[in-house]
Amino acid sequence: MTAHRAVDPETIEVRAEERLDTARLEPYLREHLEGAGGPLAIRQFGGGHANLTYLVRFGEREWVLRRPPLGPVVRGAHDMRREHRVLSTLYQGYPLAPRSYLLCTDPEIIGADFFVMERRYGIGLRQTIPEPWVDQPDVLRGIGEALIDDLAALHAVPPQSVGLGDLGRPEGYVERQLLGWIERWNNALTDDVGPAEPFVGWLLQTMPQQRRTTLVHNDYKLDNTLRDAADPRRTVAVLDWDMCTRGEPMMDLGYLLGLWAQFNDVPGLIHGRMPTWYTGFPTRREAAERYARLSGADIGDLHWYVVFSVFRYAVILQQIYIRYVRGQTHDERFRDFGTAVNQLTERGLELIDSGDF
Repeated sequence: MTAHRAVDPETIEVRAEERLDTARLEPYLREHLEGAGGPLAIRQFGGGHANLTYLVRFGEREWVLRRPPLGPVVRGAHDMRREHRVLSTLYQGYPLAPRSYLLCTDPEIIGADFFVMERRYGIGLRQTIPEPWVDQPDVLRGIGEALIDDLAALHAVPPQSVGLGDLGRPEGYVERQLLGWIERWNNALTDDVGPAEPFVGWLLQTMPQQRRTTLVHNDYKLDNTLRDAADPRRTVAVLDWDMCTRGEPMMDLGYLLGLWAQFNDVPGLIHGRMPTWYTGFPTRREAAERYARLSGADIGDLHWYVVFSVFRYAVILQQIYIRYVRGQTHDERFRDFGTAVNQLTERGLELIDSGDF
């Protein structure tokens, strides 16, 4: 375990409403986590929108603790047991996956399941690209290509080779995903969010046949990776594996490209998307073709998966937004998510009309 860094821009002071009760947590970790000696200090990773992630430091050693968000949790989401299972073994075949060391399912400790994994040191790229890389097209192209390369590498890992040959239920995965996200949408609606019936109707009527089964990350995007601070073309880690399963890998590619903004997009529809519109990043078409070359996959039905990903991302934001509306979180980052959801449904309908991605 690497000694901690004096300056840690990736973390913030723990938000008041999201503090961990250390009265039970500290002795539990000291007993069950090898190397947990010295004084305890806890900070929070402030970039995530759903699961709560903390930096846990005992003396000079650091780990990362993950738990579900506060308030009611959607069935099948924020699954700490699944994420621990995946991360306790996947690193053996996919080194970008951090290793998980400890799972706790005792609600008496912090009130929810949680797990503790290794700390990877890198930077997250979220709403923008910082200096000096924003003006370095070769670096930006390298970041975009690494996103595709790392995804293709994940899909090439035989699940059974890392002890995940029985993960999930790959049969009927595409249909189950579509129906599940439609149900989540209906359960999370607020008065200021418009209906999505034309969007949902098209998805149901044109759903493609599932063709391949691989490991699927299910939330693969730029800000769920850590980049090397010295050279962000190098990926340090891929994070957020709580929805990982076996299924159709086009779901991952479609989701990534649904968030992949490019230079000629309508400015108002860039909200919430990856900052890939800067000069140097591959276009969506270039990214898709690179994946096809690396994986050997037929991407003929990719349009449907990209449209579905836009709907799914709208649902994810709406599930976060309804927690804000209900007062289950007071994080002001979520105030305008209702507007963002409406923009996403508009973009999805435009994609359907265009036939492109």
